Amino acid sequence: MLRRDDLDWAALEIFWGDERSVPPEDPQSNYRMARETLLSLVPIPAANVHRWPAELAPENAANAYEEELDRRLGNDGLDLVFLGIGDDGHTASLFPGTAALEVRDRRAAANFVPAFDRWRLTLTYVALEAARAVLFLVEGQAKAPVVRRLKDGEDLPASRVRSPETIWLLDRAAAGDTIP
Repeated sequence: MLRRDDLDWAALEIFWGDERSVPPEDPQSNYRMARETLLSLVPIPAANVHRWPAELAPENAANAYEEELDRRLGNDGLDLVFLGIGDDGHTASLFPGTAALEVRDRRAAANFVPAFDRWRLTLTYVALEAARAVLFLVEGQAKAPVVRRLKDGEDLPASRVRSPETIWLLDRAAAGDTIP
């Protein structure tokens, strides 16, 4: 069993796949949730946590995050990207029918999501495909219909993620009738 003290926290760097366009203290902030439930409980150096500057205007935040990725990674990709999937097949903040799905010249983008009438910040397929591995974690019966759609070959944002290694971990409820 891996325990908190077994990790070399100073060797880890944490980036976000996406973020809502809200300040870091906002209840909807992914960073805030991660800080409160994980990061505040482990000895990771603050300099190794790379949050989206989501308090900036969306395009400025995306530009700043891309600069941070460039500064920290150079031309390399992330080692591991950990993703989920929404009921509509979105992953990160790559939502069906949105402009960020077509971004092929940068790693980070501001993405307006009409369904929410809100801006989101997201890694693009460029960043996801450069990762050494992508891990999808999907749980719960509510995800079974979208898992079925993916298995049936429907073109959804999550189905477009390609990396050298893409791993799907599903619990039985999410897998639904797609496994015996």
